[in-house]
Amino acid sequence: MSPPARPRSSDRRSAGILLHRRRDGRLEVLLVHPGGPLWAKRDAGAWSIPKGEYAPGDDPLNAARREFEEEIGSPPPTEDPGAFHDLGEVRQKSGKVVHAWAVEGDLDATTIHSNTFELEWPPRSGRRIEIPEVDRAEWFGLDAAREKINAGQVPLLDRLEELRGSNTG
Repeated sequence: MSPPARPRSSDRRSAGILLHRRRDGRLEVLLVHPGGPLWAKRDAGAWSIPKGEYAPGDDPLNAARREFEEEIGSPPPTEDPGAFHDLGEVRQKSGKVVHAWAVEGDLDATTIHSNTFELEWPPRSGRRIEIPEVDRAEWFGLDAAREKINAGQVPLLDRLEELRGSNTG
């Protein structure tokens, strides 16, 4: 019996958290860079909000909190449901839909500890390696974040800016 087929990208849904803070009067956001050899030399357009897939019937906000903790190594800085502002959904070029929430908070991006997964590398070699889902996190002003983030997630930055104000930096 063969394993179940992976859903098409257009059927896949992720939920994530756009953590933000003010530093020197400007809005900054926390983005994560995917781990592994496929992403090692990619920068512009490769970063993302901490996010992950969830199953139909799962609560997307709970999934976003879970995925944040898996990718960062600690839970979001607050559990207060009123602190999470729904930024809605965006569709990435792959077809994947990402539902995001903004929450204000701070953390030391240099101390993240992501979960890991196995990957066959090189492809079709039969050799499996364990890699972190996220290899680093960093705080960016909105202008820099727009250059770094997956293009499909840029509208989330725009919505955050509308919600929290400018001073993009």
